[in-house]
Amino acid sequence: MGLRELITDVWSWLDYKPVMADPRRPGRNAWAELTSSWVPDEDLRRLSAYRLLAAYDSNQAGQVAAIAGDDEAGTERRELGDAAKIVDTTLGYLLGAEQSVTVAGAEHAGGEPTDEAAAALAVQDKLRAWAEKELLPLRIQQAERTAILFGDAVYSLAWEPAKGRVLLRTWDPGLYFPEWPEDGEQDGAEFPMRVHLAWELPEDKRRGLKARLRRVTYELAPIGPASRRGAAKNGNAVREYVYADGGEPTLIPGDTRNGENGVITRTYPWAPDRPTPWTCYLTDAEWELDDLKYADFLYNLPMHKASYRVRSDGEVLDRLDLMVDFIPLVHVTNSIPASGEHWGKPTIATVLQGLDELSATDTDSSGASATTGSPIIGLAGARLPIDRATGQPLPVKVRAGTVWQLNDNGRMDVLDTSAQLAELRARVDHILDRIAANSRLTAAGLGTLDPTALPSGYALQLALGPLDSLVAAMRLARTHKYTVLLRMVQRLHQAGHAEGWPAGESLPARVMWGSHTPTDRAAVLDEVVKGVGAGVLSVETGIRMLIDAGYPIDDAQAEIERIQARAFEAAARLADATGDNVAVREYLGLPEADSEVTPVPLANHPPAEQDR
Repeated sequence: MGLRELITDVWSWLDYKPVMADPRRPGRNAWAELTSSWVPDEDLRRLSAYRLLAAYDSNQAGQVAAIAGDDEAGTERRELGDAAKIVDTTLGYLLGAEQSVTVAGAEHAGGEPTDEAAAALAVQDKLRAWAEKELLPLRIQQAERTAILFGDAVYSLAWEPAKGRVLLRTWDPGLYFPEWPEDGEQDGAEFPMRVHLAWELPEDKRRGLKARLRRVTYELAPIGPASRRGAAKNGNAVREYVYADGGEPTLIPGDTRNGENGVITRTYPWAPDRPTPWTCYLTDAEWELDDLKYADFLYNLPMHKASYRVRSDGEVLDRLDLMVDFIPLVHVTNSIPASGEHWGKPTIATVLQGLDELSATDTDSSGASATTGSPIIGLAGARLPIDRATGQPLPVKVRAGTVWQLNDNGRMDVLDTSAQLAELRARVDHILDRIAANSRLTAAGLGTLDPTALPSGYALQLALGPLDSLVAAMRLARTHKYTVLLRMVQRLHQAGHAEGWPAGESLPARVMWGSHTPTDRAAVLDEVVKGVGAGVLSVETGIRMLIDAGYPIDDAQAEIERIQARAFEAAARLADATGDNVAVREYLGLPEADSEVTPVPLANHPPAEQDR
């Protein structure tokens, strides 16, 4: 089949697959559900790529090839989980040993902290408590494995009044449809003004429900008047604006309206000095697929045929004002998008053909091993047993202890395929090395490298160099997104008037990743002891280095306080024993006292708790 069209985009590495051809063309698409009329044309290649990558992850790539006509014998292809191993290995290196939430300035809240340090520590404690309740490490693993496999992942945040906290959820990126301006002049780092989460609901005959399309829409738009639950002409629940008797729109408490231009502004808790005319509206609606025409795409569905969902508290989800000035969705990419692009690239993207080669070689190796273990034997001049009923020779079976009687000129020839089997096994190793190198996971990172082949730890560090750069780039692509997510968590708690969350600017918070490669903990400890002792490293920096090295320190600030408390107690015992204040000051690393000032003895005067 010749190449009719050359397409260069984020998913061009999949163009060698027939399933990436025009999905609208009859008989050319393995994903029948993607041909639904509501799916935008510009998203078809992305969704096809997601489905194909999911097939590789679940060892179904051969079945897809058979369905698409790429390989008629695809169902016989052997797939041994190599794609899933690459994804899981990459996930382990990306996340490291552990993940923690930190707020800038919280580590300086020891002793008598400043107001800024105390506020940072309070926010850090609240974020960590929220992360524990919402199982943040588990959610991160869910989303990041999806991002590594598909190239994209999506988080959603929602305020839950019953629980009094923000709920975190992960989404399949195949349900995520951002709506960008038609001019296309936007950068990958920008955020869309309108985002949809859409999927089809199957027919439910028991409940009398037809096949439906559900669409959840978040939209940033100008603030409108107050609204309440109403009813449409067909009886469906809708929202309607509230107006006073004089025709003036009724405002939500706290909003103000400019009498000249009619613009409504609102002051949010995180920006008390910056009124804004923007808010986020939530719409959750369903359409019956039979009511949709071929021209009804996801972005322009007929709203008069929609049926809106109702929240547990009775609020109709028809442009419901969420009382925030941002869309509570975070799209995470596995790689840094190219200029003008928004989608990431999965880890197995550049080595997908290598995985196909590996699967084909494994299939050939399996066939060769069958003929090697049970060889093909040729007999000449053998006396074979006869079936007395039919008079025909019985089938020959090779078993242990089998004996054949041969004539004087008889012989037995055995087909030896062991050499071919050895060559195939060597080719498997070659392909694995190529996949490890091109994916930048390295043979050492995938665990296929013989440890005795490296002469020193420095050689291992050089061998892991490509893996270090890969992890650094992946973490760089995520740093800003998780900072935005934690900022949204703070603001949603403020908007929900959660207990203990003060008003004011959101503090910068980050998700800290653990070390992705083994470290020499003894060397790090020696470095910290010497650096802190010489005064070239602060205690806070030393504790952070120990945490990164894998020492079991749960709270850096608490560890610093324990270290300082023990130092003061030891100094007090030294003062009681010697009465030498100079030695005590040298022990604590304090400057020498002014000769004109009488030093205060430390003996019998342990420091107060706040001084520790």
